[in-house]
Amino acid sequence: MSEDLILIGKVIKPHGVKGELRIEYFNPEEPSFFSNYRQILLRDERGVLKPFRLLKVRPHKRFLLVKLEGLRSREEASRWRGGEVLVRRDELPPLGEDEYYWQDILGMEVFTKEGKYLGEVKEILRTGSNDVYVVRKNRKELLLPALKEVILEVDCKEGKMVVNLIEGLT
Repeated sequence: MSEDLILIGKVIKPHGVKGELRIEYFNPEEPSFFSNYRQILLRDERGVLKPFRLLKVRPHKRFLLVKLEGLRSREEASRWRGGEVLVRRDELPPLGEDEYYWQDILGMEVFTKEGKYLGEVKEILRTGSNDVYVVRKNRKELLLPALKEVILEVDCKEGKMVVNLIEGLT
């Protein structure tokens, strides 16, 4: 994936007969921000990437219903089922202190504060209170809550995370 593209959601399925898409947006705390994007890009399951201008966005249950320029029918929208929703990094909202985009966390190497290598962040789980980083090394899996007392340092440039293994995590 190009460094300037950020994954922000997933196309679940078409909605209705006029080309709308049902999208799972990965920023559930700020669903209204989706309408601020000038352009989104969709990547289908074959890897084809296409830009679209946003025409309309509305919430629907825990998803967004999105109308894009150029998608006029259910059949045209069906092509993007299961696809990725991306934006250019410069269109994202600014981050606060100790905030990171998922794409920057995924793939990071994880070490204890003593320097022991624990594995790589392979997945991020959303929970009600905080994200959980799934760290894998060989066949071992470690779940790390994204809390200040656990995640001590995140270095995006080096692709490295330093953690404190509090009691109950190992």
